[in-house]
Amino acid sequence: MSRRVKNTLILALMMATASAAVAPAVFAQASTDAPAMSASAPVLSPQGNEYRLGSADKVRVIVFGETDLSGEFAVSGDGKVALPLIGEIPAVGATASELQSRIAKALADGYLQNPKVSVEVLSYRPFYILGEVNKPGEYPYSSGMTVERAVATASGYTYRANHKKVYIKRANATDEVQLPLDSKLVIEPGDTIRIVERYF
Repeated sequence: MSRRVKNTLILALMMATASAAVAPAVFAQASTDAPAMSASAPVLSPQGNEYRLGSADKVRVIVFGETDLSGEFAVSGDGKVALPLIGEIPAVGATASELQSRIAKALADGYLQNPKVSVEVLSYRPFYILGEVNKPGEYPYSSGMTVERAVATASGYTYRANHKKVYIKRANATDEVQLPLDSKLVIEPGDTIRIVERYF
């Protein structure tokens, strides 16, 4: 083999070795420079969609590690829950999580160190149905209740009932609202439903 050919082969081998050494470094640099994928932020339900407590609702309060402070409590007519040790806590208009925070704050104020509190709604305040139903009155509310279910609870319509419209007054409202009587129309705890008479 001539010296020129030998030198050419040695030069080619050196270049191949250098390329192999540089390639991982270039790849690593590219990986480092690539923008990181950001995790998408969790979508939270708006607080306004949470159920807000009212008088006659019943809640279960659990203070972890403190059975004497835990139990089931009703929201009173003046909008408070009376709890052991800390007394009355405002509840009307609060969500379960807001009431939970209020109780924890009251317990932490000289009673317990770093209290852990859980609050859940056990039962809702009743609804009221008036007018052209067979048994008007006050009835227990259940989650997702519709006007049709409320009417069925009150033993159905009278023969004079108007099946096309209904009047509903929300618990904290001063006026009732006329709505089309739809089978999917949902009511809320504390609502007053009025079924009117139809005109022939």
